[in-house]
Amino acid sequence: MKNMLKDVLNQVQAGSLTPEKAYHKLKDLPYQDLQFAKIDHHRELRRGFPEIIYGQGKTENHTIKIAREILKKGSSLLITRVEQKVYKKLKNDFPKICYNPQARVIHFKQQSPPEGKGKIMIITAGTSDIPVAEEAYITCNILGNEAEKLFDVGVAGIHRLLGEYQKIREARVIITVAGMEGALPSVIAGITDVPVIAVPTSVGYGASFNGLAALLTMLNSCAGGIGVVNIDNGFGAGFLASLINHL
Repeated sequence: MKNMLKDVLNQVQAGSLTPEKAYHKLKDLPYQDLQFAKIDHHRELRRGFPEIIYGQGKTENHTIKIAREILKKGSSLLITRVEQKVYKKLKNDFPKICYNPQARVIHFKQQSPPEGKGKIMIITAGTSDIPVAEEAYITCNILGNEAEKLFDVGVAGIHRLLGEYQKIREARVIITVAGMEGALPSVIAGITDVPVIAVPTSVGYGASFNGLAALLTMLNSCAGGIGVVNIDNGFGAGFLASLINHL
């Protein structure tokens, strides 16, 4: 979007584009009204990244139409909670887009955002937490961050975590993803000196209440420096980690 604005301004100044044609190119700012959705194209100017599409609950047709309009503007694309059939239909027109089936995320980087200051480490307590971690990883990556994944080092076998201690210390921001009792963020925050973003997952047996037990544990952590996002919200964790990493 920023590149498009610069191009239009340069063309107007050079006399190769009339003000009327410039208006036609920019008429969808601050938003584009599709009746069923109002695409916030101005968000990229305000926040540094275009509107992210939350796919769950939308029809395939609506998701595809919104995605096409974002891509036509030259912006990068991120769609969360979306099925593979939507990806297959979009790929016909945009063959370079990618799909992660574990995270259920469509992504395509058309622009290179500013690089983050350091590394974001994404750590899961168990293998069942990987889909949420993958959503966080893709979000971090498309927002211009170096991110690394570390899976299955939960507190049930604390020696697995301690064996990766030196690698963990290299991170500027840490995202921890855990279900069950959700104790991992407290342990990580107790042995590091960087911000820790905790993501509770809906993984666990009946008394985990679909992630509520992990959420409450993380909110009640005795270790300082932990911020908690919503249950299964890998995207939210990745976005917040990126903001911190770009400060």
